[in-house]
Amino acid sequence: MSKILVKQVKSQINCPQTQKRTLISLGLKRLGQVVEHENSSAILGMVNKVKHLVSVEEAK
Repeated sequence: MSKILVKQVKSQINCPQTQKRTLISLGLKRLGQVVEHENSSAILGMVNKVKHLVSVEEAK
């Protein structure tokens, strides 16, 4: 399976609690942090929920 890099680019301040929990479950705790995940439907669903706060690119 391919991997994706997820980077938090906007702050989670003034976001609903569900979006904050989604960022934590993705492993993102602070602005500018990058994490690597498998390209699965569960991860893509979480990324889609907070797509305005993160950027996504394929890992090499």
